[in-house]
This record gives sequence, C-alpha cells and structure tokens, in this order.
Amino acid sequence: MDRLAEVIVRRSRRILGVTALVTLVAVAMMFRMDFNADVASFILEGNETGEAFAELQEKYDAGDPITVVVELTDGTTFREPSNLATLVELVDQLGHVDGVDAVASVVPQVNPLTGAALTSDALASIPPQAVASLINQNPVAEVLVSADGTATMLFVTALDDPVATARTLGDVTAPEGTELTFAGNPVVFAEVFDVLSLILLAVPPLVIVLMLSVFYLNIGDRRLSAFAVIPAIVGSLWTFGTVFGLGREVDVITVIVPIFVIVMGSADGLHFITHFQEKAIETDDKVEIVASALRHVGVPMILTTISTAVGFLSLTFTGVKPIAELGVFAAIGITYAGIISLFALPALMSRITIHARHTTAIMGPRVTSGLERAISSRGPAIGLVALILAFAAVFIPRLSVDPDQLFFFKANDPVRTAFETTEQLFGGATPLFGEFAFDRANSSEDLAAILEIERNLEALPGIRTVFSVADLSTSVPPDQLADLLSGSANLPFGEMVSDDGVRYILFPSDFETSDLRGWLDFAAGEPRITLLTGMPIVWDEIARLVLRSQVVSLAAAFVLVTILLGFSYRRLRETIISIIPIGLTVLTLLAFLAASGIQLNLMTAVLSSIVIGVGIDYAIHFVAAIDLARRDGDGYAYRAVRSAGRPIVANALGIAVAMTALWLSPLAIHSQVSMIMWVSMTVAAATSLLVIPALLPKAAITRPLPFEMSDS
Repeated sequence: MDRLAEVIVRRSRRILGVTALVTLVAVAMMFRMDFNADVASFILEGNETGEAFAELQEKYDAGDPITVVVELTDGTTFREPSNLATLVELVDQLGHVDGVDAVASVVPQVNPLTGAALTSDALASIPPQAVASLINQNPVAEVLVSADGTATMLFVTALDDPVATARTLGDVTAPEGTELTFAGNPVVFAEVFDVLSLILLAVPPLVIVLMLSVFYLNIGDRRLSAFAVIPAIVGSLWTFGTVFGLGREVDVITVIVPIFVIVMGSADGLHFITHFQEKAIETDDKVEIVASALRHVGVPMILTTISTAVGFLSLTFTGVKPIAELGVFAAIGITYAGIISLFALPALMSRITIHARHTTAIMGPRVTSGLERAISSRGPAIGLVALILAFAAVFIPRLSVDPDQLFFFKANDPVRTAFETTEQLFGGATPLFGEFAFDRANSSEDLAAILEIERNLEALPGIRTVFSVADLSTSVPPDQLADLLSGSANLPFGEMVSDDGVRYILFPSDFETSDLRGWLDFAAGEPRITLLTGMPIVWDEIARLVLRSQVVSLAAAFVLVTILLGFSYRRLRETIISIIPIGLTVLTLLAFLAASGIQLNLMTAVLSSIVIGVGIDYAIHFVAAIDLARRDGDGYAYRAVRSAGRPIVANALGIAVAMTALWLSPLAIHSQVSMIMWVSMTVAAATSLLVIPALLPKAAITRPLPFEMSDS
C-alpha cells in the first residue's frame, strides 16, 4: 500500500483530471434520461406466464384498456332514459380526449329496433320501458352494468400511448350526479411515471443531506464529512451515465439504484477519511498520511467493494428481470464508488491541508467508549444472539409471499382505492383473459361447446362471469353473429375471434390465491381451453418466483461472499467469524418482514441478499482492524474498536438515516425498504462489533491499562 500511496500522491493531478472527465461524460449522458412507467412491460418479460399473456394481447391486438366506472349518486339506475343520455354524452366527451381511440359502453351506437343512431337526445325521448328492454337485451349488459344498475363500466382504448392517455383522462370532469373512477394498468403506470420523477429528483439530495449530518456527528468536521460521500455521489453519477449511455430506461425498481449507491458506496470513503483524519494530526507528510490510511483500510476497501457488488450480483440468479437489472446496475455503481474511494479520494485529500485540532465530534468518542464497555464481557453478545434466535424462531415460520399486484402502492393511495371500488362493483379492476380453440368450419358446434365450458368455469369459486362471442350465439341474429366471427364487427372488448381461436374474458369476484390455482387446474384439464392468463395470474407466478428467488439469491450471496472471504483470509477462523454476524442479520431481517406484516414481495424478498453484501462490510473492516491490533499484544479487541468502531457505527447509522428519505416516496415498497435497511444495518453493525469479540480468545478482551482506554 505504501507504493500505491506514493503513486497516488505524485500523480494526483492526473487522477483527478481523469475523474473529472469521466464525470462530465456521465453528466452529458443524463440528457438521454428516459423512464419506463409500464410496470407490466418488465414484469411480463423473462417468465413463461408473462410472455404467454403478451402473446395473447398481440394476437388479438388487445392492449390494456383504461376502465372508467361511472356511478350514479342519486340512487337512480342506468335503466332510465336521462341517465343513459348522460352516459352517451360522457362517452362522446371521453372520445374527444387527446390520445383516445375508442370508448365502448353498454349503449349500442344504433337502436337495434330502428337502426337510428342512439344520441343523447334520442335516448331521452325513448320510453323508460323501451330503455330497460334495450339494456336487458344487450348481451354484454351483465358484464358492463352492476347488479343494482347504479354503476356501469366503460372501456377506453388509446391510440399510441395508454399511459399518457390515462393521465389526460384524469382531468375529465364527471357529469352532474355521477362519480368517475379510473382503473386499469395504464392508470397504474401513469401514477408510477409521476412517482419516478419525484424519487429521482427529490430523494437523492435528501439522502445526501441526512448522510452528511450523521457523518458530521461522528467525524466532527464539515469538510471531511463532505469528502467522505464524494465517491458515492460521483459513483452514482457514473452509474446513471452508464445506464443512459446504454440506452436503458429507469423503472420503479431501478430508480432506487442511485440511492443504494450513495448510501452503500459511502462506507469506503468514510473509513478512509476517518483514518486520514487521525494520521493528519500526527504528521504533515501527505504520502505517509495516505499510506497509513491505506494500510489500515485499503485491503478492506477492496474486499467490501467486491462483497457488496457480489451481494447485488446475486440478484441475477432470481430469474426476475427488474430485480436482476437492479442487481447489475447497483453492482456497477458500487464498483465505481470503490474505485473512486481507492484512487480519486486519496488523490483529492493529498492536495488539501488538514488542521491538527481536537475533534468536535459529538457521537464518535461516546460510541467508542460505549463499545469498549460492551465487549469487556461476553454477556451482551450472548444476550443479543439469544434475542435474535428467539425472534427468528417465533416469526420466520409466519413468513409468506404477498401476491398483491398493487403491493407498491400504499393502502390509501388513489390508485388502490380506484381498484377496490371497481372490484366491489364489478368483481375486479383487472379481468383475466384466455382463448378457446375454435374451428370456423364447425362454428355452431364449437360455440355450443365453448358456452358449456364457460358455465362450468363460472361455477368455480371466485368467478363472477365469463364472456366470449359464444354468449351471443343464441341471442343475436345470424348475420350479426357472422359479422362478429368474421371480424367485420367488434364488441366493446376489442377483437374476440382469430383464425383458430376465440378470446374470452373472465371477470373475477372476491377470490383467493387458492381459487386462482383452481381456475388454472380446470383450464389445464380442459382440452378446448388453450390459455388462461392475465395480470392476476402473472403476479401469482411472480410471487412464486419471488419465493424461489429468496432462496436462490440468499444461497448465491452466502456462497459467493464465503468464497471471497476464504480466498482473501486463507484462514477458516476469520472466514467463519466474518460470516456469523451477517447470518444473524439475515435471520433478523426475515423475522422482521413477518412480524411487521410486510411479507415477501418483488422488492423485499431480495433485500436479504443485498444485506449480505453490505452488512459483511462491517465484519471485514472489524476483522482487519483486529488483525492489525493483534500485533501489539493483549487487549487487541479494544484497540480494534477504537480504530474501526466509530466509522462502522457511523456508516450503519448513516445508511439507516439516509434511507429514511425514501419515506418521501408515495410508493409503499420504498418506505418498506427504508424500514428494512434500518433493521438490517443496525443489527449488522451490532452483531459485528459485539459478537466477533466474543468469539475471540480471552486475550482479545483482556482489559488494557487505564491510560490506554479511550476518553469517555
């Protein structure tokens, strides 16, 4: 490390110049920033169920519609002429919104009895009995009108951009006496788009401010506190420069990559600054100061960068595309931050002057003295381990997967409320879709068989109704049925017939996961059903992938980190000692997920793998400090605490506090991430600093002479 320090100091200008140049290129790439608010687009890719759903939509040219629930607030029903007239006016108003292609409703475009156009004026003049008959005889009325007749559902299809259209529709004013509720995947994606912008622009600056505050409490110098986070900030810029330079988009998962890089990539900078500060008080020789700091933390910085990157890269084993991308991009960012911490930060520090003065740190000395008292006996460590094991034994068996497709929205979010309203009235805001095999040459026989299967499906728990053109085979004139089968006429649900199949729509009612599995079993056992799919089924598959990814990513992270430590230490004892604290941390995390009610979802299920890569940093730095302190004789655990305890606590607390900024996000998963990181980082630091000394020989905690103890 001495040779490296000399090279860095002598060539500091070049190193900083290259760093500045790369940073400018990364900033330039930010102008290529683009968002992907379509949650379904990356959920559907990479799994068989999602790809089948996408193929069905493409085959029938059936993109996700925007559903508009129209409720009457005066107790009347849509079987009254004036209300149908109001509905027709609303349909016309929605049809003129920019981006709208078509609006389908329960009201036909023409009167089936007279052939005249059904305008609002025409409907207002029709006798009530005729209007009721018009609705009752409509073959899709059962699907589009609620049981009590006070609500109806419209299907809005967009021209090119459903998300932009959904945002515009939200500005439509409801006609007097009605309430409008917008639901469907485009509405979800529109909400997510706005959230992505907020998170990317507002959260990272707050993260930096919170982290700087914690670092200052431990370092006691504003300038040094700022220098400690420079590698993480620059590494975050480089990461997004890489992402946008490759033409990638930011989505609801990868948007928190810069936050991860900032809070987790700051560890190495903090450790280097802490040791640089201590040595700068003793000498003005910049080469010696940098060399001393690198001797203490250089190798641990390399190991922690690799271990944290490995923790993120283990997410590529999950088989879930957005999680894998999060892992890759975050690993790249952590690597960037590590390189900057090892080269650019020392080069920068070598060009400034640190004044030798007593530290004004508020927390640092108190943290060190408190840790020295805590490790003076094995009691605190034994108590902590017993508490963790008991907590895990009680709650981990209660851990389950949350299959809710709106898991990223909070309970009171308008999007979730809209979906709940639609579900109460019509059984579900997100219907399922499927396909029956169909032979045009035997259309009558096939339609009759399909109709029988539909009724059998409707007899299953959790299904409100199933609809296809087969439902019209006995209720519309033969010429109209022929038009529907040929594609020259369409229903409100879009294309329903292809050359070899009939598309059907399944509207669920209040159903459980077990009900959904029963539907799939029925479909698998019915030869005429070629497919049953939809977002509820896709999310069920994602839930199972999440459970599998939890096991796979955890195992991969543990194996990779253990191999890394074994190769680095080349001693079994140090490797095992380093792994034990992180094992206890993962047990605590899994138990916390169950105890808090968060449970496993697409995001939380893989955080344990990230925690392994990040939490192991504390054990690596502490074990390295122990190895250095052992050379000076007994009581080396105390000397290791004085050397590494303060930056470890500062980093753990800094990450936890900084992640509190995620509470600004209206998405539930981001506040869940904040809580998880609070629990994980504090437990990882506590177990490293308390349990590791308890596993060392008695000589490690032999109390040194009084004058060797740190100041209280």
